[in-house]
Amino acid sequence: MNMIAYIIYLPFTYLITVRVGWLFFRNGATYITDMFPDDPGTAQAVNKLLLTGYYLLNLGYATITLTGWEEVTSWQNLVEVIAHKLGTILMILSLLHYQNLLVIAWISARRNKKSGFSNHTQTKNQTS
Repeated sequence: MNMIAYIIYLPFTYLITVRVGWLFFRNGATYITDMFPDDPGTAQAVNKLLLTGYYLLNLGYATITLTGWEEVTSWQNLVEVIAHKLGTILMILSLLHYQNLLVIAWISARRNKKSGFSNHTQTKNQTS
């Protein structure tokens, strides 16, 4: 029964991870571009690196979890194990997403603070 569980679990995990990663990549490009307005090439490279790291981390974790599976002995147990493993993957994806959002917001806030400070300094020096 474990082979059946693997055959169900791996494609679902792969599809979820790839689909969510692509959505983050596509929709997050705006935020990354805002962080590097003067250098769109760097913004695109950072976005691709984030996607690659995301794929490696999540697909690697999903594969490693196969080694710690308990023996599946019934159909009910099969559904429970797959639901638990997929739920864990989804929780990890959401935690990573919110962590990335916090880092992007923090970097943007720092950047806005620096640019606001330098604009204020330039305005003050021009009036003097």
